[in-house]
Amino acid sequence: MDKRDQIGRALRRGVALGLVLVACWGLSLMADLSGVKERLAALGQEPGLSVSLLSSQLGELPRQTASAELTGWGRLLLSHSALLAAGEEAVAEVRDGADPMEDLGSKEELVDEEEQGEPDLKPPTEDEGILEMTAKGKEGGKYLHDQGVYVYDRTDLGLDASVLEEGTVDVPLGEGPQILILHTHGSEAYSQSDGRSYEESDPYRTTDCNHNMVRVGEEMATVFRAHGLQVVHDTNLYDYPAYNGAYDRSKAAVEQWLKQYPTIKVVLDVHRDALVGNEGEIYKLVSEEAGEKVAQVMLVVGTDGSGAAHPRWRDNLAFGIKLQKNLVTGYSSLARPIVLRNSRYNQQLSPGYLLVEVGGHGNTLTEALAGARLWADNVARTLLAMKEG
Repeated sequence: MDKRDQIGRALRRGVALGLVLVACWGLSLMADLSGVKERLAALGQEPGLSVSLLSSQLGELPRQTASAELTGWGRLLLSHSALLAAGEEAVAEVRDGADPMEDLGSKEELVDEEEQGEPDLKPPTEDEGILEMTAKGKEGGKYLHDQGVYVYDRTDLGLDASVLEEGTVDVPLGEGPQILILHTHGSEAYSQSDGRSYEESDPYRTTDCNHNMVRVGEEMATVFRAHGLQVVHDTNLYDYPAYNGAYDRSKAAVEQWLKQYPTIKVVLDVHRDALVGNEGEIYKLVSEEAGEKVAQVMLVVGTDGSGAAHPRWRDNLAFGIKLQKNLVTGYSSLARPIVLRNSRYNQQLSPGYLLVEVGGHGNTLTEALAGARLWADNVARTLLAMKEG
Protein backbone atom coordinates (compact mmCIF):
# COMPACT_ATOMS: atom_id res chain seq x y z
CA MET A 1 0.00 0.00 0.00
CA ASP A 2 1.53 3.38 -1.04
CA LYS A 3 1.42 6.58 0.96
CA ARG A 4 -1.60 7.95 -0.93
CA ASP A 5 -3.64 4.84 -0.13
CA GLN A 6 -2.60 5.02 3.52
CA ILE A 7 -3.72 8.63 3.78
CA GLY A 8 -7.03 7.82 2.10
CA ARG A 9 -7.62 4.90 4.41
CA ALA A 10 -6.88 7.01 7.50
CA LEU A 11 -9.20 9.80 6.27
CA ARG A 12 -12.04 7.34 5.72
CA ARG A 13 -11.58 5.97 9.21
CA GLY A 14 -11.47 9.47 10.66
CA VAL A 15 -14.68 10.48 8.87
CA ALA A 16 -16.42 7.28 9.96
CA LEU A 17 -15.37 7.85 13.55
CA GLY A 18 -16.58 11.43 13.40
CA LEU A 19 -19.97 10.36 12.07
CA VAL A 20 -20.34 7.83 14.86
CA LEU A 21 -19.54 10.48 17.47
CA VAL A 22 -22.03 12.90 15.94
CA ALA A 23 -24.72 10.22 15.90
CA CYS A 24 -24.04 9.38 19.55
CA TRP A 25 -24.27 13.08 20.44
CA GLY A 26 -27.59 13.36 18.64
CA LEU A 27 -29.01 10.35 20.40
CA SER A 28 -27.88 11.71 23.74
CA LEU A 29 -30.16 14.75 23.21
CA MET A 30 -33.22 12.51 22.81
CA ALA A 31 -32.58 9.54 25.09
CA ASP A 32 -32.01 8.87 28.74
CA LEU A 33 -28.44 7.60 28.87
CA SER A 34 -28.09 7.35 32.62
CA GLY A 35 -25.76 4.50 33.48
CA VAL A 36 -24.33 4.22 29.96
CA LYS A 37 -21.11 5.93 30.97
CA GLU A 38 -20.55 3.40 33.70
CA ARG A 39 -21.28 0.46 31.39
CA LEU A 40 -18.93 1.77 28.73
CA ALA A 41 -16.23 2.26 31.34
CA ALA A 42 -16.72 -1.32 32.48
CA LEU A 43 -16.35 -2.54 28.92
CA GLY A 44 -13.14 -0.60 28.67
CA GLN A 45 -11.73 -2.64 31.52
CA GLU A 46 -12.06 -5.86 29.47
CA PRO A 47 -8.61 -6.43 27.91
CA GLY A 48 -9.96 -8.89 25.38
CA LEU A 49 -12.43 -6.32 24.04
CA SER A 50 -9.79 -3.60 23.98
CA VAL A 51 -7.42 -5.82 22.04
CA SER A 52 -10.11 -6.78 19.55
CA LEU A 53 -11.14 -3.17 18.96
CA LEU A 54 -7.56 -2.05 18.58
CA SER A 55 -6.80 -4.82 16.13
CA SER A 56 -9.87 -4.06 14.01
CA GLN A 57 -9.17 -0.33 13.94
CA LEU A 58 -5.43 -0.39 13.31
CA GLY A 59 -4.89 -3.68 11.50
CA GLU A 60 -1.58 -5.48 11.84
CA LEU A 61 0.66 -3.64 14.26
CA PRO A 62 4.44 -3.63 13.77
CA ARG A 63 6.36 -6.32 15.65
CA GLN A 64 8.29 -3.78 17.67
CA THR A 65 6.34 -1.37 19.88
CA ALA A 66 3.07 -0.07 18.54
CA SER A 67 3.49 3.39 20.06
CA ALA A 68 6.85 3.94 18.41
CA GLU A 69 5.67 2.91 14.94
CA LEU A 70 2.19 4.42 14.65
CA THR A 71 2.15 7.86 13.04
CA GLY A 72 -0.25 10.35 11.51
CA TRP A 73 -3.95 9.59 11.60
CA GLY A 74 -3.37 6.20 13.19
CA ARG A 75 -1.70 7.82 16.19
CA LEU A 76 -4.35 10.60 16.31
CA LEU A 77 -7.22 8.09 16.35
CA LEU A 78 -5.50 6.03 19.03
CA SER A 79 -4.71 9.01 21.24
CA HIS A 80 -8.39 10.06 21.25
CA SER A 81 -9.74 6.63 22.15
CA ALA A 82 -9.13 5.49 25.71
CA LEU A 83 -10.65 2.11 24.87
CA LEU A 84 -8.28 1.53 21.96
CA ALA A 85 -5.30 2.83 23.90
CA ALA A 86 -6.05 0.42 26.73
CA GLY A 87 -5.52 -2.53 24.44
CA GLU A 88 -2.52 -1.22 22.53
CA GLU A 89 0.16 -2.62 24.80
CA ALA A 90 -1.51 -6.05 24.99
CA VAL A 91 -1.69 -6.30 21.21
CA ALA A 92 1.95 -5.29 20.87
CA GLU A 93 3.02 -7.88 23.44
CA VAL A 94 1.11 -10.70 21.73
CA ARG A 95 2.60 -9.78 18.36
CA ASP A 96 6.03 -9.55 19.94
CA GLY A 97 5.72 -13.18 21.02
CA ALA A 98 5.11 -12.52 24.72
CA ASP A 99 4.17 -15.57 26.79
CA PRO A 100 0.37 -15.57 27.16
CA MET A 101 0.79 -17.95 30.09
CA GLU A 102 1.80 -15.06 32.32
CA ASP A 103 -1.63 -13.45 32.13
CA LEU A 104 -3.72 -16.52 31.37
CA GLY A 105 -3.18 -18.34 34.64
CA SER A 106 -4.60 -21.76 35.48
CA LYS A 107 -8.27 -22.53 35.90
CA GLU A 108 -7.12 -25.54 37.88
CA GLU A 109 -4.35 -24.32 40.11
CA LEU A 110 -2.42 -26.80 42.18
CA VAL A 111 -4.19 -26.93 45.51
CA ASP A 112 -2.14 -25.23 48.22
CA GLU A 113 -1.64 -26.83 51.60
CA GLU A 114 -4.62 -24.99 53.04
CA GLU A 115 -6.73 -27.05 50.55
CA GLN A 116 -8.93 -24.63 48.63
CA GLY A 117 -11.30 -27.27 47.27
CA GLU A 118 -11.73 -29.21 44.07
CA PRO A 119 -11.22 -27.36 40.76
CA ASP A 120 -14.38 -26.74 38.74
CA LEU A 121 -13.65 -27.63 35.13
CA LYS A 122 -16.54 -27.46 32.66
CA PRO A 123 -17.73 -30.72 31.11
CA PRO A 124 -16.31 -31.24 27.61
CA THR A 125 -18.52 -30.51 24.61
CA GLU A 126 -18.54 -31.98 21.12
CA ASP A 127 -16.53 -28.99 19.93
CA GLU A 128 -14.18 -28.28 22.83
CA GLY A 129 -12.60 -25.28 21.14
CA ILE A 130 -9.12 -26.47 22.04
CA LEU A 131 -6.33 -24.08 21.09
CA GLU A 132 -2.68 -25.04 20.76
CA MET A 133 0.07 -23.06 22.39
CA THR A 134 3.76 -23.51 23.20
CA ALA A 135 4.81 -21.96 26.50
CA LYS A 136 8.23 -20.33 26.47
CA GLY A 137 10.13 -18.07 28.83
CA LYS A 138 10.97 -14.46 28.12
CA GLU A 139 13.27 -11.78 29.49
CA GLY A 140 11.97 -9.60 32.30
CA GLY A 141 8.72 -9.59 34.23
CA LYS A 142 8.41 -12.44 36.69
CA TYR A 143 10.86 -14.59 34.76
CA LEU A 144 14.31 -15.39 36.14
CA HIS A 145 16.79 -16.57 33.53
CA ASP A 146 20.20 -18.23 33.46
CA GLN A 147 22.00 -20.36 30.84
CA GLY A 148 18.90 -21.08 28.78
CA VAL A 149 16.73 -21.99 31.78
CA TYR A 150 13.68 -19.85 32.61
CA VAL A 151 12.04 -19.86 36.04
CA TYR A 152 8.68 -18.16 36.50
CA ASP A 153 8.51 -16.77 40.04
CA ARG A 154 5.00 -16.92 41.47
CA THR A 155 6.14 -16.55 45.07
CA ASP A 156 5.93 -13.59 47.41
CA LEU A 157 9.64 -13.82 48.25
CA GLY A 158 10.96 -11.01 46.02
CA LEU A 159 13.57 -13.23 44.37
CA ASP A 160 16.11 -12.31 41.72
CA ALA A 161 18.22 -14.39 39.33
CA SER A 162 20.85 -15.09 42.01
CA VAL A 163 18.52 -17.72 43.50
CA LEU A 164 19.15 -19.89 40.44
CA GLU A 165 22.71 -20.51 41.66
CA GLU A 166 22.17 -20.75 45.42
CA GLY A 167 21.11 -24.36 45.85
CA THR A 168 23.06 -27.62 45.83
CA VAL A 169 22.13 -30.75 43.89
CA ASP A 170 21.99 -33.45 46.57
CA VAL A 171 20.68 -36.53 44.78
CA PRO A 172 23.20 -39.37 45.26
CA LEU A 173 22.00 -42.48 43.46
CA GLY A 174 23.14 -45.81 44.87
CA GLU A 175 21.94 -49.40 44.71
CA GLY A 176 18.33 -50.30 45.39
CA PRO A 177 15.17 -48.35 44.47
CA GLN A 178 16.25 -44.87 43.37
CA ILE A 179 13.13 -43.17 41.99
CA LEU A 180 9.62 -42.92 43.43
CA ILE A 181 6.77 -41.89 41.10
CA LEU A 182 3.39 -41.05 42.63
CA HIS A 183 0.29 -39.00 41.85
CA THR A 184 -1.33 -36.72 44.43
CA HIS A 185 -4.04 -35.99 41.85
CA GLY A 186 -3.96 -39.30 40.05
CA SER A 187 -7.49 -39.11 38.61
CA GLU A 188 -6.59 -36.12 36.43
CA ALA A 189 -7.17 -37.00 32.76
CA TYR A 190 -7.01 -35.53 29.28
CA SER A 191 -9.16 -34.64 26.29
CA GLN A 192 -10.69 -37.64 24.54
CA SER A 193 -10.28 -36.10 21.08
CA ASP A 194 -7.72 -38.76 20.12
CA GLY A 195 -10.33 -41.51 20.39
CA ARG A 196 -9.06 -42.84 23.72
CA SER A 197 -12.38 -42.77 25.54
CA TYR A 198 -12.84 -43.27 29.26
CA GLU A 199 -15.62 -43.07 31.84
CA GLU A 200 -15.37 -39.79 33.72
CA SER A 201 -15.60 -39.56 37.48
CA ASP A 202 -15.72 -35.76 37.02
CA PRO A 203 -15.01 -33.56 33.98
CA TYR A 204 -11.51 -34.43 32.73
CA ARG A 205 -11.01 -36.92 35.55
CA THR A 206 -11.28 -40.69 35.70
CA THR A 207 -10.50 -43.56 38.05
CA ASP A 208 -9.52 -45.65 35.03
CA CYS A 209 -5.77 -45.92 35.50
CA ASN A 210 -5.29 -46.73 31.84
CA HIS A 211 -6.32 -43.16 31.01
CA ASN A 212 -5.31 -40.95 33.95
CA MET A 213 -2.00 -39.79 35.43
CA VAL A 214 -1.13 -43.31 36.60
CA ARG A 215 -0.82 -44.29 32.94
CA VAL A 216 1.53 -41.37 32.31
CA GLY A 217 3.59 -42.25 35.37
CA GLU A 218 3.93 -45.83 34.19
CA GLU A 219 5.21 -44.59 30.84
CA MET A 220 7.94 -42.68 32.68
CA ALA A 221 8.72 -45.67 34.89
CA THR A 222 9.12 -47.90 31.82
CA VAL A 223 11.65 -45.50 30.30
CA PHE A 224 13.61 -45.18 33.55
CA ARG A 225 13.76 -48.96 33.95
CA ALA A 226 14.95 -49.35 30.37
CA HIS A 227 17.95 -47.22 31.36
CA GLY A 228 18.69 -49.51 34.31
CA LEU A 229 17.25 -47.24 37.00
CA GLN A 230 15.17 -48.83 39.76
CA VAL A 231 11.70 -47.34 40.16
CA VAL A 232 8.86 -47.63 42.63
CA HIS A 233 5.56 -46.55 41.08
CA ASP A 234 2.81 -45.79 43.59
CA THR A 235 -0.46 -46.19 41.64
CA ASN A 236 -2.84 -45.17 44.43
CA LEU A 237 -5.38 -42.40 43.75
CA TYR A 238 -4.98 -39.95 46.61
CA ASP A 239 -7.59 -37.54 45.22
CA TYR A 240 -10.45 -40.03 45.03
CA PRO A 241 -13.11 -40.30 46.34
CA ALA A 242 -12.20 -37.07 48.18
CA TYR A 243 -10.14 -34.37 46.49
CA ASN A 244 -9.48 -32.27 49.61
CA GLY A 245 -6.69 -33.66 51.74
CA ALA A 246 -4.94 -35.30 48.78
CA TYR A 247 -1.57 -33.75 49.64
CA ASP A 248 -1.83 -34.93 53.25
CA ARG A 249 -2.53 -38.47 52.09
CA SER A 250 0.26 -38.51 49.52
CA LYS A 251 2.65 -37.04 52.09
CA ALA A 252 1.99 -39.94 54.47
CA ALA A 253 2.59 -42.38 51.62
CA VAL A 254 5.89 -40.77 50.59
CA GLU A 255 7.10 -40.86 54.17
CA GLN A 256 6.36 -44.58 54.28
CA TRP A 257 8.13 -45.23 50.96
CA LEU A 258 11.23 -43.29 52.05
CA LYS A 259 11.30 -45.22 55.32
CA GLN A 260 10.94 -48.54 53.49
CA TYR A 261 13.51 -47.65 50.81
CA PRO A 262 16.07 -45.12 52.11
CA THR A 263 17.86 -45.45 48.76
CA ILE A 264 15.09 -43.44 47.03
CA LYS A 265 16.57 -40.02 46.21
CA VAL A 266 14.27 -38.82 43.40
CA VAL A 267 10.55 -38.31 44.04
CA LEU A 268 8.33 -37.28 41.12
CA ASP A 269 4.72 -36.27 41.78
CA VAL A 270 3.20 -36.42 38.28
CA HIS A 271 0.19 -34.23 37.40
CA ARG A 272 -1.29 -32.48 34.40
CA ASP A 273 -2.10 -28.76 34.19
CA ALA A 274 -5.41 -27.16 33.16
CA LEU A 275 -5.56 -23.86 31.28
CA VAL A 276 -8.78 -22.09 30.38
CA GLY A 277 -9.08 -18.67 28.72
CA ASN A 278 -11.43 -15.83 29.64
CA GLU A 279 -14.01 -17.00 27.10
CA GLY A 280 -13.87 -20.64 28.18
CA GLU A 281 -11.43 -21.72 25.50
CA ILE A 282 -9.22 -24.67 26.44
CA TYR A 283 -5.48 -24.57 25.78
CA LYS A 284 -3.31 -27.56 24.96
CA LEU A 285 0.44 -27.28 25.54
CA VAL A 286 2.40 -28.74 22.66
CA SER A 287 5.94 -28.94 21.37
CA GLU A 288 6.96 -30.32 18.00
CA GLU A 289 9.84 -32.73 18.41
CA ALA A 290 11.17 -34.69 15.42
CA GLY A 291 8.00 -33.92 13.48
CA GLU A 292 5.67 -35.14 16.26
CA LYS A 293 3.41 -33.00 18.43
CA VAL A 294 3.93 -33.89 22.06
CA ALA A 295 2.73 -32.43 25.34
CA GLN A 296 5.03 -29.95 27.02
CA VAL A 297 6.30 -30.83 30.49
CA MET A 298 6.69 -28.41 33.40
CA LEU A 299 8.50 -28.68 36.73
CA VAL A 300 6.91 -27.00 39.77
CA VAL A 301 9.13 -26.23 42.76
CA GLY A 302 7.67 -25.27 46.12
CA THR A 303 9.19 -22.81 48.60
CA ASP A 304 8.61 -21.52 52.12
CA GLY A 305 6.66 -18.55 50.74
CA SER A 306 3.50 -19.78 52.48
CA GLY A 307 5.24 -19.53 55.86
CA ALA A 308 5.59 -23.30 56.26
CA ALA A 309 9.09 -24.59 57.00
CA HIS A 310 11.00 -25.69 53.91
CA PRO A 311 14.69 -24.94 54.58
CA ARG A 312 16.05 -26.80 51.54
CA TRP A 313 13.77 -25.58 48.78
CA ARG A 314 16.75 -24.01 46.99
CA ASP A 315 18.25 -27.49 46.70
CA ASN A 316 15.02 -28.76 45.13
CA LEU A 317 15.26 -25.85 42.69
CA ALA A 318 18.91 -26.63 41.93
CA PHE A 319 17.94 -30.22 41.08
CA GLY A 320 15.14 -29.02 38.82
CA ILE A 321 17.50 -26.60 37.06
CA LYS A 322 20.03 -29.41 36.58
CA LEU A 323 17.42 -31.48 34.76
CA GLN A 324 16.08 -28.49 32.84
CA LYS A 325 19.49 -27.52 31.43
CA ASN A 326 19.77 -30.81 29.59
CA LEU A 327 16.14 -30.69 28.52
CA VAL A 328 16.45 -27.27 26.85
CA THR A 329 19.64 -28.46 25.15
CA GLY A 330 18.16 -31.71 23.87
CA TYR A 331 14.73 -30.50 22.72
CA SER A 332 13.36 -27.40 21.05
CA SER A 333 10.52 -26.62 23.46
CA LEU A 334 9.59 -29.81 25.33
CA ALA A 335 10.20 -28.16 28.69
CA ARG A 336 7.98 -25.30 29.85
CA PRO A 337 9.63 -22.78 32.19
CA ILE A 338 10.03 -24.03 35.76
CA VAL A 339 7.46 -22.49 38.12
CA LEU A 340 8.28 -21.45 41.69
CA ARG A 341 5.29 -21.45 44.06
CA ASN A 342 4.68 -20.37 47.66
CA SER A 343 3.48 -23.77 48.88
CA ARG A 344 5.68 -26.79 49.51
CA TYR A 345 3.75 -29.64 47.80
CA ASN A 346 5.48 -32.07 50.21
CA GLN A 347 8.87 -31.31 48.66
CA GLN A 348 10.29 -30.63 52.12
CA LEU A 349 10.55 -34.42 52.44
CA SER A 350 13.50 -34.68 50.04
CA PRO A 351 15.83 -32.32 48.11
CA GLY A 352 15.22 -34.53 45.06
CA TYR A 353 11.42 -34.09 45.19
CA LEU A 354 9.79 -32.37 42.18
CA LEU A 355 6.27 -31.89 40.93
CA VAL A 356 5.96 -32.69 37.21
CA GLU A 357 3.07 -31.49 35.04
CA VAL A 358 2.65 -33.28 31.70
CA GLY A 359 0.54 -31.16 29.34
CA GLY A 360 -2.88 -29.84 30.27
CA HIS A 361 -6.46 -31.12 30.14
CA GLY A 362 -6.71 -29.91 26.53
CA ASN A 363 -3.95 -32.31 25.49
CA THR A 364 -4.69 -35.90 24.55
CA LEU A 365 -3.32 -38.91 26.37
CA THR A 366 -1.42 -39.75 23.17
CA GLU A 367 0.39 -36.41 23.33
CA ALA A 368 0.98 -36.75 27.07
CA LEU A 369 2.54 -40.21 26.73
CA ALA A 370 4.80 -39.00 23.91
CA GLY A 371 5.96 -35.99 25.94
CA ALA A 372 6.45 -38.14 29.06
CA ARG A 373 8.64 -40.61 27.13
CA LEU A 374 10.93 -37.90 25.79
CA TRP A 375 11.13 -36.15 29.15
CA ALA A 376 11.91 -39.34 31.09
CA ASP A 377 14.54 -40.41 28.57
CA ASN A 378 16.39 -37.11 28.90
CA VAL A 379 16.08 -37.11 32.70
CA ALA A 380 17.33 -40.71 32.90
CA ARG A 381 20.43 -39.77 30.93
CA THR A 382 21.03 -36.82 33.25
CA LEU A 383 20.67 -38.98 36.36
CA LEU A 384 23.03 -41.62 35.02
CA ALA A 385 25.61 -38.97 34.15
CA MET A 386 25.31 -37.62 37.69
CA LYS A 387 25.74 -41.12 39.13
CA GLU A 388 28.85 -41.82 37.04
CA GLY A 389 30.29 -38.41 37.76
